[in-house]
Amino acid sequence: MKRSTISKSLLLGMALLLATGAFAANKGSLQVQDPVTVIGKQLPAGDYQLKWDGKGPNVELSILKGNKVVATVPARLVDINQSASSDAAVVRKNEDGSRSLSEIRFSGKKYALAIGEEAATADTGESTGK
Repeated sequence: MKRSTISKSLLLGMALLLATGAFAANKGSLQVQDPVTVIGKQLPAGDYQLKWDGKGPNVELSILKGNKVVATVPARLVDINQSASSDAAVVRKNEDGSRSLSEIRFSGKKYALAIGEEAATADTGESTGK
């Protein structure tokens, strides 16, 4: 009986640990050096927190400044060939001279968040649910 109780406790503990790990993987940070546009919304330079929801490659990304959500956009989790050496915002320069956020990479991770047109055209064969 005691062995059964210990096994159940270990199983419950592992489930909680995995659930916590999965939740923590859906967070990140973003530092913007210059103002950028995110699907029509202007983000001033500064530090932001990121949270995303979704189980598949398509997720909903919330960009927060402090505790306030400043933008919510569709995004796509995509695999990248090599782990990013640091957190990075990939910015596209538009024809009109403005700058748009197109991808967010995370230090030590082999996935990125593609935003906007990049999310729609990202390779679906290697997408991840991280």
